[in-house]
Amino acid sequence: MTHRQVLKALSGLLLGLFVAVLSSTVVSNALPRILTDLHGGESAYTWVITAALLSMTASTPLWGKLSDLLSKKLLVQVAMGIYVVSSALAGLSQSTGALIACRVLQGIGAGGVIALGQICLAAMVPPRERGRYSGYFGAVFALATIGGPLIGGVIVDTDWLGWRWCFYVGIPFAVVAVLVLQRTLDLPEQTTRKPRIDYLGALLITAAVSLLMIWISLAGKDYAWLSWQSAAMVGGGLLLAVAFVAVERRAAEPIVPLDLFRHRTVALASVASALVGVGMYGATTFLGQFFQLAKEKTPTQAGLLTLPMILGLALSSTVAGKLITKYGKWKIYLVGGTVLLTAGLALLGGMRDDSPYGYLAAAMAITGIGLGLTSQNLVLAVQNTVPRHELGAASSVVTFFRTMGGAMGVSALGALLGNRVSHYLAQNLAGAGVQPSGGAGLGGGEIPDLHRLPAGVVPLVTDAFGHGVGTVFLVAAPFALVAVLVVLAVREVPLRTTAQ
Repeated sequence: MTHRQVLKALSGLLLGLFVAVLSSTVVSNALPRILTDLHGGESAYTWVITAALLSMTASTPLWGKLSDLLSKKLLVQVAMGIYVVSSALAGLSQSTGALIACRVLQGIGAGGVIALGQICLAAMVPPRERGRYSGYFGAVFALATIGGPLIGGVIVDTDWLGWRWCFYVGIPFAVVAVLVLQRTLDLPEQTTRKPRIDYLGALLITAAVSLLMIWISLAGKDYAWLSWQSAAMVGGGLLLAVAFVAVERRAAEPIVPLDLFRHRTVALASVASALVGVGMYGATTFLGQFFQLAKEKTPTQAGLLTLPMILGLALSSTVAGKLITKYGKWKIYLVGGTVLLTAGLALLGGMRDDSPYGYLAAAMAITGIGLGLTSQNLVLAVQNTVPRHELGAASSVVTFFRTMGGAMGVSALGALLGNRVSHYLAQNLAGAGVQPSGGAGLGGGEIPDLHRLPAGVVPLVTDAFGHGVGTVFLVAAPFALVAVLVVLAVREVPLRTTAQ
């Protein structure tokens, strides 16, 4: 395929990828307004975000395996169809329970689109040429991941739209993506054979991941980290994981072929991807809160202020992709990216409510560049390692670990944020001689409305949130540092020049 033919075939995939990733991030700045209208509490705030990430994580290996058995083009269109229906239902939700259920369906559809996009690219383009196109994927992923809060903020701040359009906005683009895919995506025909889907393996991995993520999202809030509930959930999740491994060893068509992890690159890239996911999803989630609650910005302003990260991620992903295609070297970008990610998160760890924007912009840009150099290139490294018939499963495994790391990281860091904000706020109130009742409703991780608080309390709250979010990024930085050590251990293999 010529460069023009590849871009034409990728047009629908890139559009679908944008709306799929957007579904995970567009609600972050809109959630306070959504939960006010639907009378939701703190637990609902967590679950609206976690539900989509949970189903996205759990379904990714299933989509990957199906792509090795069935038509990739048809599967992408099915995933987009699930996204359209679930988005429409989410916009019509009248309760938090209904919204959370729709978010589960959204995550399944979005997970399919995200995983299958890279798989379709691998089926069309050899690894040596894949870098330049992976850069486009990385740029689109960046725009949707970090631009989502901006779009959501604008929608919420626009009176004639309202929060329900956070779910409706992607539907027209998704429909167009399906139609474009039908006309432009022409993949090689696969050998026709009856699919042998490992339903038991799919059920076990979904149950294991779900139970562990439910635990990490509720522990520290609904019950203590060291409690019988934690022991039961962690023990149950580990038992399900062991059962999954046992089933996969005997399955004729396993969801996650365990032989993949005999490849050194696959095993290390999976670990690195999980660690990078903590920084990627953590930055998206907590930067919006910082600008709204520590800097007193509107949702729209909060989105605009994260532009340095968007531009850094998009630019570095695109440039690195072209350089990889030109020179055939990819490890240097993984090492450099994880080093920059570590530095960026450490700098964000020093943020406070009075930090100058120049400092914040530089830290966000460094973090964005680090993410752009790592996320897509980890997939490329794996695709260059495995045989063609395992491309789908191998690609989805890396995506699976990235999303799982991000979801669990956000849950754990969110619990830490609630704890630290409550601690710093209590200190500030005591130091100012303000009775705890003066900050009523600010504890327990609740999201305050700064405009309704007494003027004397607002600086105490912004300081607490600024310090709390800084602490979260400081804790996230060591995860990126471990990723540096992991990618250093990856053995660089020259990129193949054929698709086989």
